[in-house]
Amino acid sequence: MPETAISVENISKLYRLGEVGTGTLAHDLNRWWHKVRGKEDPYLKIGIVNDRSKKAEKEVAVAENGTPSGKSISAPQRFSVSDFSPDYVWALKEINFEVKQGELLGIIGRNGAGKSTLLKIMSRVTTPTQGRIKIKGRIASLLEVGTGFHPDLTGRDNIYLNGAILGMRKKEIDRKFDEIVDFAGVELYIDTPVKRYSSGMYVRLAFAVAAHLEPEILIVDEVLAVGDAEFQKKCLGKMQDVSTREGRTVIFVSHNMAAIKSLCEKAVYLDQGMLRKAGPVAGILKEYLVENLLRTGSWQRTDPLPASDGIYFEKAEIVNSGGQVTGTIDCADAFSLNLSLNAKRSFDDIQIAVRVTNQEGVAVFTTCNTDVSGGYAKIPAGRQEFRVKIPGHFLAPGSYSFEIAVHTPKVKLYDRVPQNLAINIEETGSIETYCRDGRIGIISACFQWERHPC
Repeated sequence: MPETAISVENISKLYRLGEVGTGTLAHDLNRWWHKVRGKEDPYLKIGIVNDRSKKAEKEVAVAENGTPSGKSISAPQRFSVSDFSPDYVWALKEINFEVKQGELLGIIGRNGAGKSTLLKIMSRVTTPTQGRIKIKGRIASLLEVGTGFHPDLTGRDNIYLNGAILGMRKKEIDRKFDEIVDFAGVELYIDTPVKRYSSGMYVRLAFAVAAHLEPEILIVDEVLAVGDAEFQKKCLGKMQDVSTREGRTVIFVSHNMAAIKSLCEKAVYLDQGMLRKAGPVAGILKEYLVENLLRTGSWQRTDPLPASDGIYFEKAEIVNSGGQVTGTIDCADAFSLNLSLNAKRSFDDIQIAVRVTNQEGVAVFTTCNTDVSGGYAKIPAGRQEFRVKIPGHFLAPGSYSFEIAVHTPKVKLYDRVPQNLAINIEETGSIETYCRDGRIGIISACFQWERHPC
């Protein structure tokens, strides 16, 4: 049975909102007085749940004994924020899971869920407020562009510096040097200071160093998004080799659900700093996508429109063939995407684009209002409505999200609504329905067939 490489035990991380100081001289003196008497910091008792969509003024969670010294923290209790000052937020709250040696673990969650904070704690970049992590083996981390690199040193020097940090001897690094440079594709610039590298070159070299210097544990954040598609494919293949062939542990954070599904065996789902679920990747992805993509068949702007002279979306709806707004469509039925826009002035060169993405994060297709006309739209000032009709027997059963944007191509993006609108294509018809014949693929298009005698 594989040994445990990483054990995360009751990890919590508390951050201060706003300024670092207490805000008043009286509070600073009170904090100092408690410190000299060996008492707990009286201003480290407030922690709100890490929900970015809400304001801190509404309510806070108070931890009875919360301290940064690793002591026990009790369950949150609700009080009015006006009773306390200052405010703190739980970036992570009571996270527990294990990673076996040789496993490839994916960590998923929305922006601000605590993924990067967890990786920083696992990489020992920062310490937890509560709990502990047991790690067996050397760790190489790629958390952000340039992690572990000295900008004034050349690429060659940084390779040897990182190897030394990992405890490797010069002969060991020499043996891996050519392989690292070849993988990164920066041979021409290897003796140039890395501060002159582009962000893509930085990431290529940083990943090559982290993956080839034989750490027992490799931790990779979403920085691979900086690289091009070809390099991302190389990185995913290398992480697969590191895990399956070399028996090393890989922790991978990504918003690309297709990459997580194809690469990882298990996954951890974080939500607002808390562990929602951990287990086999298929079940975790399904729960995450259902909760975060299939929210509704309609979207409406809640914040006021900007006061500039641009053009913005006010509302978007998915309407079935009967004219009803819905989040569920039979695969045999046609449906429409209705877009309501508000133009603050007239435009001669507007393009409206819709990108459809499946439940694994793969872009299925993109359509624009210029597809039929071949030219950009002339839009007068005021409210406009556009309609995109999608035929039946086109999208295969599954979950799909819609990203909409309005822009002047290569000039200016006026508004973008990222994947707040979603539908579920279902097989709700009879057994004779076209969709029930076992076809496999992202689309399920019904083409016309002809037969001619030879």
